[in-house]
Amino acid sequence: MKSRSLYSIFTFLFLVSLLQAQNSKPCSTEEGQQFDFWVGQWEASWDGGKGVNNISKILGGCVVFEEFDATPSSPLIGKSFSVYNVRTGKWHQTWVDNSGGYLDFSGNWQDDKMILSRSAEIKGVETIQRMVWYNISKDKFDWNWEKSTDDGKTWTVSWKIKYTRKK
Repeated sequence: MKSRSLYSIFTFLFLVSLLQAQNSKPCSTEEGQQFDFWVGQWEASWDGGKGVNNISKILGGCVVFEEFDATPSSPLIGKSFSVYNVRTGKWHQTWVDNSGGYLDFSGNWQDDKMILSRSAEIKGVETIQRMVWYNISKDKFDWNWEKSTDDGKTWTVSWKIKYTRKK
């Protein structure tokens, strides 16, 4: 009985691998390329500070990898991994940083903006946090960190960054 179960598992894994191999560019869909505007080296500036952000595509072009460094303006250094999940039809991002921070977001392209959000309880208050990439052109864009405590009816901008592509 055990050998039959193992055979079934190996057969299933083989078939999944075969199907994935048939699509030699699994992340080349239109949706899977929506974050391509972000790929490159960027100078980031905000009220009271500046930093750099290097964005690349890794793992066969399926993952958008961010390396953010706000020093010396701030001690914040962080990394994120973003991937388009065809099963959910959403982008998913995981952020980690040198303060022990861990944030997980999901979202989509909407009205010429990339919007990723998450729900969290902050000091006992249910809060939606979101990142919004907008005013996007080849060499610049704006990014907001926003929050809502009324289930998304109104938003407060907590941090606004202007990005300019490094030459």
